[in-house]
Amino acid sequence: MVGTVILFGFLIVALGIFQIQVVPTENANVEFEHSQQVEDDFGDLRNDVLRAGSTGSTGSTQVRLGTRYPARTFFINPPPVSGSLETEPTGPIRVLNATVGDGDPETTANAARRAVSEGFDCVKLKVGARSLDADVERLRAVRDAVGDGVSLRADANGAWDPPTAREALDRLEPIGLDYVEQPLPGDDLEGAAALRAERDGREGDAGETPTRIALDESLAHHSLDAVLDAGAADVVVLKPMALGGPDRALAAAATARAAGVDPVVTTTIDAVVARTAAVHVAAAVPDVAPCGLATASLLEADLAPDPCPVADGAVTVPDGPGLAGDAFDGLP
Repeated sequence: MVGTVILFGFLIVALGIFQIQVVPTENANVEFEHSQQVEDDFGDLRNDVLRAGSTGSTGSTQVRLGTRYPARTFFINPPPVSGSLETEPTGPIRVLNATVGDGDPETTANAARRAVSEGFDCVKLKVGARSLDADVERLRAVRDAVGDGVSLRADANGAWDPPTAREALDRLEPIGLDYVEQPLPGDDLEGAAALRAERDGREGDAGETPTRIALDESLAHHSLDAVLDAGAADVVVLKPMALGGPDRALAAAATARAAGVDPVVTTTIDAVVARTAAVHVAAAVPDVAPCGLATASLLEADLAPDPCPVADGAVTVPDGPGLAGDAFDGLP
């Protein structure tokens, strides 16, 4: 009798150890395999959504959300998983930067101050048309005008040579820019990579963050993969119409983000249809930085009324079918 009790006790202990140690390990493997399957399903879902948006075709797809554990007679599994997959309205998104053109320090500072009063919290200044001394003075004037709470960017449009670009990064660092865009000509990828490497190799003043480098026109001369492989950029500026459409721009944004490079979406001073597509791309990029989408005012006329106008430094993403419901149905 005593032996039976001891044997039963050992059996209970063994079952308990198996439940505590073995079952969770086996279930963890099941959960990992299921997470990989769900990731693949979401990839298929994304591709189906893009295909439907570009072709107008309909179809069905599925995402398998519930983990299925193996049946066990003597052991306990976690309770069945339940849940749902749904979308949420995007509402207004603050993905805009205001662009300020070339001007003397006072004119530039006033334009930046006006942009901030209109709701923008990121301002991009054009530089490179003047001497570096003049541009540094302009940027300092803007920083003094808008304060430290506003993000500032400088776009040289490839105007500098390597020595000037190196000096610019050094002198602009105390101003605290978000980034300098296209400091060298677009075809000089090797120079951009060397500029970034040199920046990372030197020691800046304590408390100052090295100025990041963004590439825009470089993507017209080199593939995104080449830019990433060269280590030439901290940020890439993606123009959907220049890259071949919204789907390619969104794929490029995902590729850049996976490589540790921030994507920023902007327009090629597009009319309303392409501009609306760029808004959708920016809204689909998680935690996207302020983007250059507030360009409608640069056009003398447009193709149709804007379904997502800028208001208080933000746009509301259209939620109708296609780009903007029936907003463009009257266009030829």
